[in-house]
Amino acid sequence: MTQLRFIPSLFVLILFLLNLQVSSAQDSLNVRRLGRIALPNPWAVTVRGNYAYVATDSGLSIVGIADPSNPIQISNIRLPARAMGVALSGNYAYVADFTSGLRIIDISNLEAPTEVGFYSTPSGAEDVAINGEYAYVADYYSGFRIINISNPAEPQPVGFYDTPGEACDVVISGNYAYIADWLSGLRIIDISNPEAPTEVGSYATLSAARNLSVVGNYAYVANCGDGLRIIDVSNPAAPTQVVFFTIPNNSYWNIAMSGNLLFIADVTNGLQVINVSNPERPYRVGFYNFRYSCGVTAVGNIAYVTTWHDGSPSQYLDIFDCSQALGVVDRVGESVPTTFTLKPNYPNPFNATTSIRYAIAKSGKVDLRVFDVTGKEVAKLVNFEQDPGEYSFTFDGKSLATGTYLVRLTAGNFTQTQKIVLLK
Repeated sequence: MTQLRFIPSLFVLILFLLNLQVSSAQDSLNVRRLGRIALPNPWAVTVRGNYAYVATDSGLSIVGIADPSNPIQISNIRLPARAMGVALSGNYAYVADFTSGLRIIDISNLEAPTEVGFYSTPSGAEDVAINGEYAYVADYYSGFRIINISNPAEPQPVGFYDTPGEACDVVISGNYAYIADWLSGLRIIDISNPEAPTEVGSYATLSAARNLSVVGNYAYVANCGDGLRIIDVSNPAAPTQVVFFTIPNNSYWNIAMSGNLLFIADVTNGLQVINVSNPERPYRVGFYNFRYSCGVTAVGNIAYVTTWHDGSPSQYLDIFDCSQALGVVDRVGESVPTTFTLKPNYPNPFNATTSIRYAIAKSGKVDLRVFDVTGKEVAKLVNFEQDPGEYSFTFDGKSLATGTYLVRLTAGNFTQTQKIVLLK
């Protein structure tokens, strides 16, 4: 059987972008940009402590992020090809350097990182994950590679599994490796015997599986040009889709988890923040629209996004504050209300947080905002589609002055306003 092959990822993305016909208008919800630093074609980013490790076309860049509003490049080590992914373990950074394979960098001195070892994989190393003494590499055409790194100066191949598609991303959880395998979807590999990895299950995502995260019993798969598929992997031999989530004109390229939030680097729509506290009912709680985002990681309420363009010829590592999206909306119970209602907040008066509850009787766009007594908007809390249900929003007013404010709920033709009182 002839297997369809694709040209390397850089050119796949460029060809895809050339066919885009979407608006690049700036807009945001519950997300604000803190700072940025220009880097040469950054692909992926990993954060540890006060430093971001960014895989770029020129190698591995180490960026100081202690002050998110003013990130500073600490150092850069050039690598032979194009760095696509990076993972950290101890004093080493492990870089998937596409056609040059796995590169191992000593980062004990952040100002002078040094390559100490490498292993040339057969195809194009797109991503790497570290677990114990093994590096697990998604090697595009050649599938999944396991490399012993117990001696970083002399990494040794241990085992491999040639997946049917193009291995783009790898996540290790327990005894399993989860592979985003482009057109062949999600592949689940048993790695309990590293010398003989064996596929135990798969799920066809019906589009190009580019990236994934695995948390608990769920795999979150980003499909380029399709959307997000949440897959129950509690039985690795029989993964089943729980829900499909999408935003119009999307191209999900990379995803990361932090708490109950999923952060998506969407090539056409920038950074998307999705609440997945209930994996069966994901909903968007924040976004920052721009083009073109490529990689993302998140620590707490801060998202780090690699971007290719944003109205200029430069490329960046952008840092975003997503605190307003954290715990934005929680669904209360599973009953379906028969009427729209904005309920009294509790406590009221409050200092500095209060719970705002409301009921939605019909699916549609929900808008929840706070105004001062002059009618000036002071906070946009909710502005997205929601299913019928009763919801609770924790509003933080610590940045506001003592006084009376108005909360307004709009859903379809329904509008209701309540007074809330902030006392400090």
